[in-house]
Parts: sequence; structure tokens; C-alpha cells
Amino acid sequence: MDLYLLTFVVIGAAALTMAWLPTLFQKVPLSYSILFIVVGLLIYQLPLGLPDPDPLRKNDLVLRLSELCVIITLMGTGIKINRRLTWQNWRVPLRLVSWTMLLCIAGLVALATFWLNMPLASAVLLGAALAPTDPVLAADVQVGPPSEEVEDHTRFSLTAEAGLNDGMAFPFTWLAIALALAAQGEGEAGWLGHWLSYDVLYRIMVGVGVGFLIGKLLAYLIFKLPRKGALPETHDGFVAISTTLLVYGLTEFLHGYGFIAVFITGLTIKNSEKDTTYHREMHDFTDQIERMLVVIVLILFGGSLGHGLLAALTWQGALVGLAFIFIIRPLAGMIGLLGSNVHQRERWAISFFGIRGIGSIFYLSFAFAHAKFLNPDEIWAIAGFTILLSIITHGILATPIMRYLDNRRNPEDIRVE
Repeated sequence: MDLYLLTFVVIGAAALTMAWLPTLFQKVPLSYSILFIVVGLLIYQLPLGLPDPDPLRKNDLVLRLSELCVIITLMGTGIKINRRLTWQNWRVPLRLVSWTMLLCIAGLVALATFWLNMPLASAVLLGAALAPTDPVLAADVQVGPPSEEVEDHTRFSLTAEAGLNDGMAFPFTWLAIALALAAQGEGEAGWLGHWLSYDVLYRIMVGVGVGFLIGKLLAYLIFKLPRKGALPETHDGFVAISTTLLVYGLTEFLHGYGFIAVFITGLTIKNSEKDTTYHREMHDFTDQIERMLVVIVLILFGGSLGHGLLAALTWQGALVGLAFIFIIRPLAGMIGLLGSNVHQRERWAISFFGIRGIGSIFYLSFAFAHAKFLNPDEIWAIAGFTILLSIITHGILATPIMRYLDNRRNPEDIRVE
């Protein structure tokens, strides 16, 4: 059997179902992500000769596929956020990407170090990979696409957090890499100062700066110049994908954080011209490409589960995953939101729905491509278990909890500013 053609058939058939599944699953307490993981698990039990889904042996494939999926999602996430960039509007997600994420990383580092006896580098990597809320698999708790102008605290906060912290977790991934290299005697002298000045300050500033400048430039080309008759109008949704690749590539060339740049670009384009249907066209195009990629990643993830991804998982490691999903993230979220004007029940929802996913897979693959860690099998097993637990738990609870919040929410809590 021709493996190349068989891969086409599997991906095509699975992706075709994405034309209906997101709508069908909107009113049921189940996520289509669970379905594709099961499909991948079952398909890889058959003697079809499909590509090896093991992330340790196929790290480069996993790295690039998850990277592409995340950056396309980040562009769509930026375009669909309706609130203007003011401190008043963004104070809640900024708390989530600062205090809450730092507490999540610290909690995981403590558990991995003292409970699992992991080296510090491995513990930091685990925290950096699992702390950020994933923008790809969190659609059930995010705001709707452009032109659907309802943004309650929960949906907006989780959407903005997912857009920001996939980039903000990058410095801690680099910290884990630096610690691993230092432990092996390969690190440079003064690596801590270099990490603070370069990996934290410089890379973030470049990501924000490039994203903002290109966002402004593209908004001028797309909206302003056509009004002056200097450039034809365009209504092609693929501009969003082209912009994503341009911004990400340019930012990475400058050694900035491309994740941050792509999200900031999407936000800048949206805020430069709010009342236009073109945002919807760009968002819908990114959403369609994202669905294709998500299908592939989830099938491979399901296949990896059947090929021993969790073989190195111990009961202690499983407890770390359980503690993180049900204790650390919720408590860190509540601490981060202390003093905010968000209703108590929405605080709990925001704190609970810190969904793990494809971004976590990318960070692990990225770190393993840049340094050697002593226990990669154990790290992948704990991360894989936590991702699976998050997809199942949050996938089942998202619809009923969001419906409950919608029924109890006051009208003044739904606004666009």
C-alpha cells in the first residue's frame, strides 16, 4: 500500500469532518479534539505503515507542525478580539500572563523538583511547557469570530491570555535550555544575565515592536490606501496567512519572539479598522487552515499514545498532572485575579480553563532540539498525560459551564470597549 497516498486519504477524510464537527459539538458536553485523539489511537493500531508518531524520534516534524499550527491560530485569535488596547480593558488577561503563569510555573517546578526528583532544567521545562493556556484547543471558551460582538469577561480573558502567554512562556523555555547546557558544562559564563537581557527583554521587545509596526503598515495598505485610490481593495482571506508567515519569519530573523509578534499584528490590524467585514474573512481563512493542521496534530498525538508516549509515566508523575489541572492552575488563577472586578463565578471559570495543548507540544519539541535533558521520556509522559487530561476534562466541562455562566451573567458584563 502506497504510504504517501494512504496518508492523504486519512488526513483528507478526517479533515473533511471538520466542516461539520465544530457546529455539531457546540451543544454537547464533548470536544471534537477527544474524537480525533481516539481516531489516531485506533488508526495507529492497524498495520497500515503510517509515519511514526513518536515525538522523541520525529522531533523535527512535531516541532514544525505544532509551530505552524500555533502561529496561524495566534493570528486568528488577535483578529477576533474586539476590545481596544487599554489598561482598563486588558488588566485581567495581563494578570493571567504575569502572576498566574509565574505561579503555575513555580508550582510545577516545585512539584517536579521535590516530588519527582527531576533536575532543575527538566522541572523548569515542564513548567514552561504546561503553564501557558493553549490558543488552539480552547475554542469552546473563547470569543466568537469578528462581527460577533459579544465578549464577556470569561471568554475575552481566556482568549487574550491564550494569545499572549504562548509567547510569554518562551523566556522560561530558554531558561530551561540554559540550565540544561550549564549542567552539562556547555553554557557560557554569565548566562543568567544574558537570559534576562536577551531572552526576556530583547526578544519580547522585538516581538511586540515588529508585530505592532507590521500591523500598522498592513492596516494602512489594506484599509487606508484603497480609500485614497492608491491601491486596489483586497478581500482575500489568505492575506492573514501571508501576514502570519511574513511577521513570524521576520521576527525570528531578528531573534525576537514570533508568537508575540503574530498575535500583536492581528490585534493591531483589528484595532486599526474595527468596523469592517474583512476581519471576518481573514479570521475564517485562518480558522479553516487551523482546523486542517489540528486534525493532523491530534491524530499523531492519539497515535503516540498508542505507541508508548505514556510508558514512562509513574503514579507520581500522574499526580503532578492531576494536581496541576485541578489545584495549581485554579488557585494560581484566583490569586492572580484578586482585587479584579470580575464576578466570583467567572473568576473560577477563568482560573479553571487553563487548557494545555499544542503549544505545550511545541515548547517541549523546541527545547529538546536545542539541548539535551536527562529524562526526556518522563517529561513527555507527564506532559502527554496532562495534555490528555486537559483535553478530556475541559472538553467535557466547557459547554455546560459556559452555558451556566451565560444564563447567570448580567447584561453589563457583556460589552465591547
